[in-house]
Amino acid sequence: MSHPGDGEMLDLVVDRLGDKGDAVALRPGGRRVLVRGALPGETVRVRIVRSTPSYDVGELRLVASASADRVEPACGNVALGCGGCQWQHLTPGAQRLAKKGIVEHALLAVGIDPPELTTVELEPWHYRTSIRAEVRDGRPCFFSYRSDDTVPAAGCLVAHPLLEELLTTRYDGAEHLVLRCGVRTGERMAWVQPAAARQSAPEDTRRPYFHEMAAGRRWRVSARSFFQARPDGLDHLIALVEHAAAGLDPPHRFVDLYSGVGVFAGALAEQGWSGTAVEGSTSSVRDARHNLSGLDVAVVHGDVGRYRPDPVTLAVADPSRAGLGTRGVRTVVASAAQRVVLGSCEVRSMVQDTRRLVEAGYRLTSQTLVDLFPQTFRVEVVSVFDWAPAR
Repeated sequence: MSHPGDGEMLDLVVDRLGDKGDAVALRPGGRRVLVRGALPGETVRVRIVRSTPSYDVGELRLVASASADRVEPACGNVALGCGGCQWQHLTPGAQRLAKKGIVEHALLAVGIDPPELTTVELEPWHYRTSIRAEVRDGRPCFFSYRSDDTVPAAGCLVAHPLLEELLTTRYDGAEHLVLRCGVRTGERMAWVQPAAARQSAPEDTRRPYFHEMAAGRRWRVSARSFFQARPDGLDHLIALVEHAAAGLDPPHRFVDLYSGVGVFAGALAEQGWSGTAVEGSTSSVRDARHNLSGLDVAVVHGDVGRYRPDPVTLAVADPSRAGLGTRGVRTVVASAAQRVVLGSCEVRSMVQDTRRLVEAGYRLTSQTLVDLFPQTFRVEVVSVFDWAPAR
């Protein structure tokens, strides 16, 4: 959309960081300007390059007054335009404060008073155990920032060391690549498309699944199955679910919605709970049935939004970035759970899910931000709700 102001130069003071990673500044009159690469408190010069009905997009031309939290990006791929890490120019501590502010701002904007937000700090480098890449001329590449252009993936500083070699390997004939590893087992997997290109991957990566250890169990994870991208972060997520379950009165029955390969269901079952894991992915269901064998957990392959649960004490839900949505919230409410634990990896869907659960009669009692993805704007929030209908 064109705008009479396109191309104009403005000197602005940055207000905050938004939930998609860009800085937010206000031009005279209060109209928002989104600026990639700027930081809160900085005075910047920007050129307006695009406008929408509700905001402008500015290209950063000059930082006239830099934030004390600004640092030089450690990875050379950032200068090449890599879109994987949007916040390497911000110190890790300031990143966590920014994410906390984003969550609080988003909840307040819809009239929800946020509880005190606790933050779990994790290692900011060499942490990713799952990487998706494009393949160009046999070489792994990442997309540039909001672009179909690509940059070489070699030298990625957030990739786990077990994957570093695989980012410099040739995959002739491949178009897409998924690299995964088990930190606690040492196993690696390279999954390429089309499958005929698999022969170019290192010998030890030619496997249909890998294993990782968490919650005292060994988990099988297939190429198409969801699994958290770092086991230390998963440890904290599991601990938060176990903490929420502790102290609840019997019967100790749960439903685990969007259950993936069964990690939360398995952790609860190990604590003496019984319940049901519901998942739509065929691959994840196959892994879950393998992983949960011998435990008091029924694995259901189906759409969470269509599932009609029996009454439970605890409902756990860890949906995709789209969140629960109206149908998922309906399923949670139908479970009559005394307590709900919701994992959210996208702020906007977390806010909408929270609003719907509160309207249904639940009270938001605690939130924990687990910083699974340092150097990025990605936010993982674990929210706990207790049934508390209005009198």
